Amino acid sequence: MKIKILLLCLFSVLTATQAQSPSLTGKVLDKTSNQPISYVTIVVKKDGAIASGGITDDNGLFEVKKLEAKSYQVEISFMGYKTYTTTADFSTGQSSISLGTILLEDETTQLQDVTIIAERSTIEQKIDRKVINVGRDLTTAGATASDIMSNVPSVNVDQDGRISLRGNENVRILVDGRPTNIDAAQLLKQIPSTSIKRIELITNPSAKYNPEGMSGIINIVLHKNSNDGFNASINTGVTFAESPKINNSVNMNYRRGKVNFFGTYGNNFGDQYNDGSISRLDDKPNQQTLNIVNDNNSHLFKVGMDYYIDDRNTISIYTNQNFYSGVGLINVDLRDPRPGESLFQRSKYVTDNTNGAYNLAYKHLFKKEGQTLDVELNYSDYVEEQKAFFDTAFDDATMPGRAYRDDILDARQNTTVNLDYVSPVGKTGNLELGAEARLVRTQTDYFNTGASFEDAIYDYDLDIYSAYATFGQRFDKFSYQLGARFESYKVNAVLNGAEVYSDDYVTLYPSASLTYSPREKDMFQLSYSRRVDRPSLEQTKPVREFATPKMISFGNPELDPQFTNSVEVNYTRSLEKGSISGGLFLRSINDEINRYIYPDPENPDSQIMTYDNFDNNTAFGFELSANYKITKWWDVQPAIDYSNISQRGVVSVEDTNTGNYTFIEREADVAAFNARLNSNFKATKSLRFLVFGFFRSGVEGIQFHTNDMYKIDIGARYSFLKDKASLSLRFNDVFDTMEFSYDTPYPYAQKARFGWESQSVFINFNYSFGAGKNSALQRKQRDDNTKQGGGGMF
Repeated sequence: MKIKILLLCLFSVLTATQAQSPSLTGKVLDKTSNQPISYVTIVVKKDGAIASGGITDDNGLFEVKKLEAKSYQVEISFMGYKTYTTTADFSTGQSSISLGTILLEDETTQLQDVTIIAERSTIEQKIDRKVINVGRDLTTAGATASDIMSNVPSVNVDQDGRISLRGNENVRILVDGRPTNIDAAQLLKQIPSTSIKRIELITNPSAKYNPEGMSGIINIVLHKNSNDGFNASINTGVTFAESPKINNSVNMNYRRGKVNFFGTYGNNFGDQYNDGSISRLDDKPNQQTLNIVNDNNSHLFKVGMDYYIDDRNTISIYTNQNFYSGVGLINVDLRDPRPGESLFQRSKYVTDNTNGAYNLAYKHLFKKEGQTLDVELNYSDYVEEQKAFFDTAFDDATMPGRAYRDDILDARQNTTVNLDYVSPVGKTGNLELGAEARLVRTQTDYFNTGASFEDAIYDYDLDIYSAYATFGQRFDKFSYQLGARFESYKVNAVLNGAEVYSDDYVTLYPSASLTYSPREKDMFQLSYSRRVDRPSLEQTKPVREFATPKMISFGNPELDPQFTNSVEVNYTRSLEKGSISGGLFLRSINDEINRYIYPDPENPDSQIMTYDNFDNNTAFGFELSANYKITKWWDVQPAIDYSNISQRGVVSVEDTNTGNYTFIEREADVAAFNARLNSNFKATKSLRFLVFGFFRSGVEGIQFHTNDMYKIDIGARYSFLKDKASLSLRFNDVFDTMEFSYDTPYPYAQKARFGWESQSVFINFNYSFGAGKNSALQRKQRDDNTKQGGGGMF
């Protein structure tokens, strides 16, 4: 009897204790996509002081326990969204209060049912990626995606438009989560800056992503409206430099009932000027002076339709179409003191390409919350034809000139089928399963009337089949995810009917991540993944990429893939007036693919630029970025990053005694430092100013030493017509300091510099109109399976 009384008393105490500890629950969704948002900060205040708090899980759910029987103010906030404020009153004795579903709205201005792009860009550190929501301060950086990328933390764009992430060019470029057959540098120059909604940096992807890209993935998400009725935004801009360059874009949609039609169109056209020089400094001195004019015209279309069958089933279809035509005129003046060596070469490159991507997607939402099935079909077809004409005249009239022509025809087809399944496991777990089949067929036809190369037909085919599984769980302050991707990879390269390279293997790509949030405003993350970089068509095809009298570039069909093991540690801190995030990374790289220059065996005075596999290397570095609102009228976004790659490779060097060239092994610590500062000033409600500064340190590599690069931009933006319209002005590279230059003793002493129209004035006009807002189909993110890009010189 005494035991029963004791147990009854104990139960009464526990019940009373629970009654005295109310809890607050709810679910947070994105208002636009209706998708859950993880790691949202929940702050519970009493009389302005923080009493408790928490964060949402992967399903957007939260629970704040151990509250007192009082009345509280609740703030729900996340970077890039407007803060949601409400109250929770436990003073009347409730044991729990549910706030229900809370819809967070993008940090944009909503006026008269029109969605206006945010004034300033915001940076979100999510569990697997950094998201840059593109505001008007970034769209005024320039006319194209290439101009915007130069302003994004940890991203660099060189004079040829080649992009690198954390100092490494082995990065995947996606558009709307899909790969593209277009060379990355060319693609970025074709996408209008005003067509970009956000940029996602995925530096250590999990196993659900294709394993390509040593330094990660950059996903460019274009605007896609799903607003009720008819909605549109129109942009037009002009860049003044050596000659004016025009860009235009329009984004529009029409939604009625269950059907939403959407479309985007953009174009860029105008002459682009470059110049440069390459000087040989040994006992056979000469100098090449280059003047380059490219007349480029590009058009980008995106047209599609969403059909909302019911609340659980959606079908979407769209196509991306790129059309490009360009004429490049390159004049090379070679001055050489030796008799009969000085000459002048005129070359003309006429290029036309088209790329069409066709996508069909089906999404099913099961009755179980968070359980989804995605099926996606994607086909892309790319064709590029380039005709190059070369005409060389010597200063010595007794020497006959040379004139020849070569043609290159590239054709590529990429077919992909994806299946993705997601299901919650219990209350805290999440399972992801998927499979993919990818077939890539490429062919290059090369025709040459000179003696530089023989005619060639080159085929490069890939068959890739993969399956992945990831599982994660979330506890009070910890969460983890483990994953593995199994992949069968087969490649076959055939030159003029003879096999020159083949590979066939099955391999495993594991991934793991651990997240710890000791407090609602702090998040630590540790992650690991194994990655691969396979050579692209541009890096393997043994035909001319570009040519000058003293240098020619072509690919290496015997390149092997490079494999990388990557570990990262990241930290994000939410502040009252902004946020700060930092990270450390370490990579181990096997058979790194890199640029390589050596003397032409048939003419040692000329050089050949190609690709080769360097030895095993290691890399480490850090990055630090912040968003901070100093006052109501001044906010800043500083960012720095540092990378160090220990490389070992082979270079060619001249024997001064014999005049012959030999190969030697060389090691170098390739260290690079970048700093950016974006500062925005709000003069009035309608008028804003900005200042942007950039610095990139010189780099000492195995073969080249590149010099510092730096610039300062200034700009202004004025909004009118009730914020439906805006006029922007940006003066890029105010002091005209940007140029790319290098020097090297390999294979002989030389130096070079290249300049472009970095100093320019960009003017842009934007006007938006429409009504309403609804969610669109959320697609899976995909990536490609080849190392993108050739080298490029101009």
